[in-house]
Order: sequence, then C-alpha cells, then structure tokens
Amino acid sequence: MDTADITPLSSTFASDNWAGVHPEALAAIAEANSGYAPAYGGDPWTAEFGSLSKRLFGEETEAFPVLNGTGANVLALQAAIPRWGAVICASTAHVATDETGAPEKTGGLKMLPVETPDGKLTPELVDREAWGFGNPHRAQPAVVSVSQVTELGTCYSPDELRALAEHAHGHGMLLHIDGSRLANAAAHLGVSLGALTRDVGADLLSLGGTKNGLLAAEAVVVLRPGAAPGLDYLRKINLQLASKMRFVSAQLLALYGGDLWERNARHANAMAARLADGLGSGGGSGSGAGSAAGIEVAHPVQSNAVFARMPAERAARAQAAFPFGSWPSEPGLFRLMCAFNTAPEDVDALLALLAD
Repeated sequence: MDTADITPLSSTFASDNWAGVHPEALAAIAEANSGYAPAYGGDPWTAEFGSLSKRLFGEETEAFPVLNGTGANVLALQAAIPRWGAVICASTAHVATDETGAPEKTGGLKMLPVETPDGKLTPELVDREAWGFGNPHRAQPAVVSVSQVTELGTCYSPDELRALAEHAHGHGMLLHIDGSRLANAAAHLGVSLGALTRDVGADLLSLGGTKNGLLAAEAVVVLRPGAAPGLDYLRKINLQLASKMRFVSAQLLALYGGDLWERNARHANAMAARLADGLGSGGGSGSGAGSAAGIEVAHPVQSNAVFARMPAERAARAQAAFPFGSWPSEPGLFRLMCAFNTAPEDVDALLALLAD
C-alpha cells in the first residue's frame, strides 16, 4: 500500500483522541521492543507498573492494564457488582451515552442515569435512584460511577468526591471513577492523582492514558481490596488481556512514572483556557457572553474542553479549517477539545475564524 497520499490533519479541535502519540510514549514502546519477554502481563514492565500504582494510589492497590477506556469501565463495573446490581451515573456519563450499551450488553449491568445540570452527581442526586434496596423487583443500586473530568468538561473537587464516596458507602454501594481525563482534573485543581481517588474514598478507578498521549493504553485500578474480585478472569473474557502487554505497560510507566501526565494535561488545559479567554469567558471563571458576538461559553472551563453556543453557519466556517463537533443533545452547542500537542497559534487562528 502506498501511504504517500495519506495527509494527516495539521490541527483539530474535534477530540483529544484525534491527537497522535506523545514522543516519550513512542520511545517507551521502542525501548520495550527488544528481545523477548513473558506474555499476558508476566513481563517486567507490567510488574513495575504495578509497583508504581502502589506508590501513586496506596500499597493495597492492584492495577490491571487494558486496551481502551470502554473496556476499563465495563471491566471495573462488571467485577464490582453482582448480576442483579445496577450503576447510578449522570445522564451524560460516558458509560451511559458513549459506549453503545457496552455496560449493559457486555457487562450485563443495569444503568440508572440521573439528570444533572453540569455533568456532576451530588449525594442528593444519587438518592433519586438509590432506593428499592432489598426489593426483588428492582435492580439493586451497587455502584455510583462518576466521570472525572465530566463529559461537560467540569471537575469534581476532592470534597465533592469525598461526599459522594461517604454517601455511597452509607448505602452499601461503591464509588467508581471513570478517570479517562483524570490528569486534566488533577492539573486544573493542582492536586495529586491520589488526592482525587484513594484519599477521597473511591473504590475503583479507570485510569486514562489514550486521551493524554498514549496508544491504546489504560488501566483498571482497584483501590480497595476486594472491591472487584475476579478481574484477572474477566479481563480475558472481556477481550482486554493484551498478549504483548509490555508495550501497554511501558507507555503507562512513561506517562505516570514521572511528570509527563501533568505536563500534557497542563498544556491541554492551558490551550482550552486560551480559547475560552478569546471567546470572552474569563478562561474558566464560568460561562458568559463571548467577546465574539453571538458566541457564548456554556459551561465552566475546568479542563481541556470548551463548550460554546454559536450560530451554525459560523461554526461551519471554522470547522472547514479546524474540525470540531456539535453536541448531539443540544442544537447549537459545540464541543472544542484541546490536546497535549495543541498549538497556541492554532487556537488563535480558530478564534479569528470565529470572530464576528
């Protein structure tokens, strides 16, 4: 096949998933590509990632590298709850809206979505579905699952997560964190990864990598012993046990073994703040009328996502040069995502196209 005619996009604001692989992650793959190593996680890189996870999240932590975020979420939730269990989540949560029913169809789970104004659950919102315990006619609420960062780009504070964990535990439920963009939340809040997971009482974590510069590398992290029995077996059943796992683990080591996760996330967040500033939102201070007439930033900018309401014709003009997506549940709302390699000059060029 002649690849000479394949022309990659020079820039995009469609998704951080559209970005390439960070050079340090590619270097880690190349370094691991030497000689032979035991398959299916018996390699030194996977063992070292297990040790790193204990340093990041606590000595009782167990980490299971997987291939993608949907697999991580389904695997974590399926292992955590019985066949009759259910998962409470925000109606906008990735597990409810963006995984083609994988939690239900592959995991055999019942989802109990709750409408939220900003993508974030609260103990009061959880209680809208935390009922019917002991009733054999209702799927039993067993896990509260939150996205950090949320699908609307907002972040839970440590206190908000702690309140959710305590509330869930009070009902006999677990707290799962979908951390596909956990690094962006930690960078925005100026806290460690452990401060948003182990320290707040979470039980399970889907640890992201792909959206922050890796190639098909995520992990399920069990934060509390016994919270997710059978993960070793379910990982294989769910098609998430990589035979050449050293290449997955090597990337996770490159991202989380130093400060790469934070550098990548801070840059992506900074580019989103630059974009929001240019639209007149105050760079994360909240929603407000954009400086470009007819554009409004819809949600607080607390990560690498900017949600903006704008006329369709103006969006189309900008999308011709810099692809970005419309938000399917609200006509006129668009999501613009920044990544670890988003260039400031591309942000400025996009702003010029969006200007009235």
